[in-house]
Amino acid sequence: MKSFLQSVYELIVETSTNLPGDVRRAIARAQEREDAATRSGLSLSTIARNIKMAENNVSPICQDTGMPTFIVHTPVGANQLVMKEQIREAISRATKEGKLRTNSVDSLTGSNSGDNLGPGTPVIHFEQWDKDMIEVRLVLKGGGCENKNIQYSLPAELEGLGKAGRDLDGIRKCIMHAVYQAQGQGCSAGFIGVGIGGDRTTGYELAKQQLFRKVEDTNPIPELYNLENYVMDKANQLGIGTMGFGGEVTLLGCKIGVMNRLPASFFVSVAYNCWAFRRQGVLIDSTTGEIQEWVYERGTEVEMQEPAAADANGQARAADTGNESRQIVLTTPITEEAIRSLCVGDVVIINGEMHTGRDALHKHLMDHDAPVDLNGAVIYHCGPVMLKDEEGWHVKAAGPTTSIREEPYQGDIIKKFGIRAVIGKGGMGAKTLAALGEHGAVYLNAIGGAAQYYAECIKKVNGVDFMEFGIPEAMWHLQVEGFAAIVTMDAHGNSLHADVDRGSFEKLAQLKEPVFV
Repeated sequence: MKSFLQSVYELIVETSTNLPGDVRRAIARAQEREDAATRSGLSLSTIARNIKMAENNVSPICQDTGMPTFIVHTPVGANQLVMKEQIREAISRATKEGKLRTNSVDSLTGSNSGDNLGPGTPVIHFEQWDKDMIEVRLVLKGGGCENKNIQYSLPAELEGLGKAGRDLDGIRKCIMHAVYQAQGQGCSAGFIGVGIGGDRTTGYELAKQQLFRKVEDTNPIPELYNLENYVMDKANQLGIGTMGFGGEVTLLGCKIGVMNRLPASFFVSVAYNCWAFRRQGVLIDSTTGEIQEWVYERGTEVEMQEPAAADANGQARAADTGNESRQIVLTTPITEEAIRSLCVGDVVIINGEMHTGRDALHKHLMDHDAPVDLNGAVIYHCGPVMLKDEEGWHVKAAGPTTSIREEPYQGDIIKKFGIRAVIGKGGMGAKTLAALGEHGAVYLNAIGGAAQYYAECIKKVNGVDFMEFGIPEAMWHLQVEGFAAIVTMDAHGNSLHADVDRGSFEKLAQLKEPVFV
């Protein structure tokens, strides 16, 4: 199979850069349901633009290309050892060419392998089947949505929903709670795969397998067909909305599978996937290794709606529900006075230098000085995809990461260094909110997954520190122009994320009474 390695490489590039048709249609349906003049409407418009940019640039849709997970079906007698080695080689090549981010990190030392290879990376599952063709399916599921996976052991007591028993209604409650707890931290509106039964390991595997189903398929089990429809209906009444901004669309797809279990165990496992639902597959000739067919409709055949409105700089504008939103342009370093004039709902356009900072940097800064002056600065929770040539470093993808991971550090670091703005996605907690008010800072929510949209705003890489942390965790100093984000936590004690959480919890509690009996 001389062409097998090249075919797998093409599959990786397609999966990373071009959303399949069924996913695009789901997002287009969400755009039709959402008012374009709301924050969620803005988010969906930006998402649509980002999808098209990734396709045109042949660059990652989202900078977090996740843990590459392959499901490979082979004819009897196929050499799986050779295929495994060539899949690994294709992963390394795609990483070096900027189609994947360097995501394989040693769990003990924290060192990044730099090529996405290492113990357990990538994940490759082989299964034999009775066909002559080879089928290779790939899903790229980012860490932000992976962190919102959840598993329940029934019976259980669920906040807002009460007792969930070992029956279909208990399963219903678990799924609804799983959607609620994700909020906007997993880049909603999302897709979920649900596994009923099995043990702790196979339950999660079954849940992830459901993500390989097509969005528009029909569950052949009547009870699960009805449950999927119920979840899609009720989840979109919770008011969480795109990015957790509130709105009409919270869930884009729900797929449920079931397997037998042990008498003592009853697990409900939920795999949450962001809107950037990157999965694709190919059928490969077992003699030549050439691609014969794509498993999912390729996204180039499905058009996305263009953003409804844009200002003179091409930046989509946001409007709070029922109120016109202010747009404020800020240049770094930013003054405390400018920050305290901002309120939740304002759209901020940033020009000047900003600095990326994720888990490793925040931990380091707690006990060390910063390599640059951060007084009045902007910290961007981002792990970009970077490539270097003779001219220097270039940003290939640069969307926000989930901010809540930095909650133990953020308030202290704002105080220590005089930071005025933090950009990320999904919001932060009470400790950070208190620090924003005390020291005069704001939290800005960028659109999760919009890695090409934000990369276009980065005009120059001014420098980098802490490369020993690996490219995603390094501190990149970026010159930006027209970088737009929405104030969702201000210096006056207001948090859109807390408001949406409270509102969606109240709606969740209304689903307490049995439905499937």
